[in-house]
Amino acid sequence: MNFNLAVIKIGCIASSPLLELIFDERAERSDFHVRVFSSGAKMDPESCIKATEVWGEFKPDLAIIVSPNASLSGPSETRVKLCDIGIPVISISDAPSKKAWQTKDESGKQVTQVNKNEGFIIVPSDSMIGARAEFLDPTEMALFNADAIKVLSVCGIIRALQEIIGDVIDDIEKGNDQRLPTITLTSELAVQYAKFNNPYAKAKAFAALTIAESVASITAKACFKTEKSDDYIPMVAAGHEMMRSAAKLADEAREIEKSQDTVYRTPHSSDGRIKGKERLLEKPK
Repeated sequence: MNFNLAVIKIGCIASSPLLELIFDERAERSDFHVRVFSSGAKMDPESCIKATEVWGEFKPDLAIIVSPNASLSGPSETRVKLCDIGIPVISISDAPSKKAWQTKDESGKQVTQVNKNEGFIIVPSDSMIGARAEFLDPTEMALFNADAIKVLSVCGIIRALQEIIGDVIDDIEKGNDQRLPTITLTSELAVQYAKFNNPYAKAKAFAALTIAESVASITAKACFKTEKSDDYIPMVAAGHEMMRSAAKLADEAREIEKSQDTVYRTPHSSDGRIKGKERLLEKPK
């Protein structure tokens, strides 16, 4: 059967730019079709809803919404609309988005609540950018995302998205009950998906993810809680330096694995199955 995947990009986090490509990285899946819809940088409800109104003849079997802070009105209204019309939805977002689905009951215990046909993946290491006009220009924006994408790629986040969402796609294609994820990809969990062979490489990757997670505490404070430019400009710069350091650690981790010929790869076959290989010259199985 043909499978139609809609990827709706609202604003931008590091999980966004290459998301639609990780399910068909060599364009070999003839029965798999992807369309990308975007509100650009804007996250107001009107812009977000309009992004879903250009589908036309494209009838998605699954929609992925990727955005900063999924608890904001724009992403929230978009996913509610899609769930209401019966389209399964998976939201991918950063740490602040947990407010969209996680609340506390009367006893103070944390509980997860989702709409029908809805799942989510929270990525704490996909931290907020330092969005202050004195510091953030298009070049700095691209550099920050390049560093963050390297961390997410090397350290297991991208593979986790590939596998978790791939399982949902497989269930829908086979007509099985949908198991939409409700998961937070902590540093501890994400690094397991990377499948490092060398313990030093794994340690460096864990360090990279942990640093990347902590960037948000600095950039959020600089953007929302600090008024004087002399104070917040060094703070946003520090957050970007931290992400750059995290990217360097991620690069070192992968170089260790390359030096031992143990880089784990998970290419798709033409029918969508995920294969695996470790040695550079071996065939994926």
